[in-house]
Parts: sequence; C-alpha cells; structure tokens
Amino acid sequence: MNLIPLLSARKALNRPVRAGLIGAGKFGSMFLAQVPHVSGLEVSVIADLSPERAKSACRNVGWPAELVEHTTFLEDGAALAARDDVDVVIEATGNPAAGIRHALAAFDAGKHIVMVNVEADVLAGAALAKRAKSAGVVYSMAYGDQPALVAEMVDWARATGFMVAAAGKGTKYLPSFHEVTPDDVWQHYGLTPAEAKAAGMNPQMFNSFLDGTKSGIEMCAIANACDLNVPEAGLSFPPCGADDLAQVLRPRSTGGVLPGDGFVETVSSLNRDGSEVARDLRWGVYVVLKAQNDYAAACFRQYGLRTDDTGQYASMYKPFHLIGLELSISVLNATLRGEPTGSSRAFRGDAVTVAKRDLKVGEMLDGEGGYTVWGKASPAKLSLANDCLPIGLAHGVKVVRPIAKGALVRKADVVLDQGSEAMTIRAEAEALVG
Repeated sequence: MNLIPLLSARKALNRPVRAGLIGAGKFGSMFLAQVPHVSGLEVSVIADLSPERAKSACRNVGWPAELVEHTTFLEDGAALAARDDVDVVIEATGNPAAGIRHALAAFDAGKHIVMVNVEADVLAGAALAKRAKSAGVVYSMAYGDQPALVAEMVDWARATGFMVAAAGKGTKYLPSFHEVTPDDVWQHYGLTPAEAKAAGMNPQMFNSFLDGTKSGIEMCAIANACDLNVPEAGLSFPPCGADDLAQVLRPRSTGGVLPGDGFVETVSSLNRDGSEVARDLRWGVYVVLKAQNDYAAACFRQYGLRTDDTGQYASMYKPFHLIGLELSISVLNATLRGEPTGSSRAFRGDAVTVAKRDLKVGEMLDGEGGYTVWGKASPAKLSLANDCLPIGLAHGVKVVRPIAKGALVRKADVVLDQGSEAMTIRAEAEALVG
C-alpha cells in the first residue's frame, strides 16, 4: 500500500494527517484505540452528542490524559467539518439523516469524508459521491467494515482478469430472525439483558445485525460500489462454509443458488435446522471468481484453490474483519493518495422496508433493528418501481395506511418530510439509478 512511507514524509514536514471523528461509539472507539500507535496520524477534534461520553471513550481505549486534554470535543458534527484543523472527516453516527448532513458540511468545507455510516451511504451514496467529486474531495467507504473489504477484493479480482461471480459476507441467520425485536435479541448472542447493558451494548443496533437489516444494507452498499446486482427476491442467506463458496455461490444454471454471475449475497453460519455450518464465514468476507479460460481454471487446481465441480469457479475470502481497528487505512488513503477505499458508483441496490408485524394507522416506525420493521435488499429499479420506503427513512415516521406483516412498506404508507435534506439528497440518488 505504501501508506507508511507517504505518512512519514508528511510527518517530516510537520504536517500530520488530522482527522475529525463524528460519533464516538463502538466503531469510533476502536479507531481511537489505534490512533496513538500510527505516527503522523492525529484526531484533532471529536464531535458527539455527549462530549463527556466521548472523553470517556478516549480514556477507556487507553488515551493518556495529556492527549485527551489536547483534543477538542464538540457536540456539532457540522461545526467539526468546518474547522481548519481537520483534513478528513469520519462520519460514524449510524444515523442516515445525520450522515447526509455531515457529508454535505464536509463537502462545503472542502474536506474528505470517510463514511462509516453505511445507512447514509445506501440511502443516498451515489448522490453524495457525485457531490464529493464536484467539490474535489474524496467520499470513501470505511476500511475494516465489510463493504470496503469486499470492494477491495472485487477490485483485485477484476484487476487480475477474473470475472466476479459473487461477493459478500457471512452472518448468523435463520428466517425467524426477521421477527426478532430488541426485547429478545440478547438470547441469540448468548447474553442476558443485564450483561449486555453492563457492556454498553445497544439492543436495537445489535438487533439490526440479527434481523437481516444490516446484511441487506451492506450488500446494497457493495452492489453500488462494485457494479454488482442484487437478487430480485432479496438475499437468500444460503448456509455455506468457506470450503463451499464456489459450489454454492454460482448461477442456478450450473447448480448454485444465484440468478446468474455478478451478484451480491450473504451466507449463513447456521444451517436451517439451527446447527452450525462447518468452517463458517460468520465474521468474514468473500469473492467468488470465474475463470475466463480453461488455462486459468487449470491453474486454480494446480495452486490449491478449492473450486466447484466444474473447475471454473473458485473463491478467496478473509475469515475476519477488524471493523474500526482498520479504519486508518481509509483515512490515510483519502488524505495521502486522494483515493477512496471503495465508493458508491451508481444506485443499483436499495435497502427497503418490510413490516415485522401488522402495523396500524397512527403507529410510528422505529427503523433499523427495531420493533416494527426490518430492511431487505432489493434492486434499486425494483424499489423505485414499487415506491418502496427505504429503511433509512423508516425511523420516526407515522403509518397512514394499514400494513400487513411481511409486506413491503411503501412511501405512500407513511408521512414523510418532503422538504428535508435527506429527502432532497435521496431524490438526487434516485435520479442516478443504474
């Protein structure tokens, strides 16, 4: 990557890379834990709704008192983006509307942005990337999070001359998980509510990983960044271990589970009976390659790659991802090279809203990981044709028509603030559907 020599040269000029972090939650804290160990990288400003909580996060990850003392703490993320002592903004709030607001503030200030907030990226990433280009700055996915790691693997595969048959990640999944609410989420993690609370774990956030929403969002982010397709029926979450990726994640016409080549998919670490998949990829990411000729397929076998039964498909994978611990890769790439670690190119995938239960007129939707809805991956063209409500707009909106359990929620089923900044940028993204 050559990042350390570039960073060392900048440090020698007394010009450290200065990052501003918005949101000092788990992802942000993991990044903060690594910053003191990357010479030439600084976090000059941290914005959080609770500056005191952000200070505590710094202390909890091992920052010395003098480093905390010399860091500026704010409540306002937009104010952070405007500061002269920030070169690159890290948006890690997880709130789609806030993410859009902070991205626009960064562009206005001529700052690069690393969008940890994949919810905002899927809601309007194509439009944000276009605005960033006009502003002459970088709009980047967050390295360490699975979409950016997959984007790197897809780029590697294509740059080496392979067709990408499939790409995605692993997760723990059963069909019944779509109905799980924050009240019963902890049993699936092997924790009691008291243990989770003591660890500072947010039940709604963790439920979004379990009920299928986060997988839907992340697969759409990958589709949008890598010019891949989302299955029309949504993700199927096939049980699949690392050794079987090439056999399972290939077109149905050759015995696999996908509609064709070039699709995103999430594989489950559980069989449908609840038993564990052998050599599961629950924490990892993968890409399935297709050889373009018989010679390359022969090389797969000669060099030990596990292939499907035709010998044409093989896979590469990473068994783990380190989330915020790897985030500095994006920060340094944006600042030192002017390059993103993955970025939305088009609007190909959309995370749409599905009712977890029958919803009555007057109820309020509570968004990702909540009690009322979950998010499903959909081709963007199909989402727009069906007037689907994006999961990123499904928080704090009132239901105006009855919605049956399992039904797609339409925009006309709820009251939306048509004049909001999020709706404006979303409309720009919809115009870029591809």
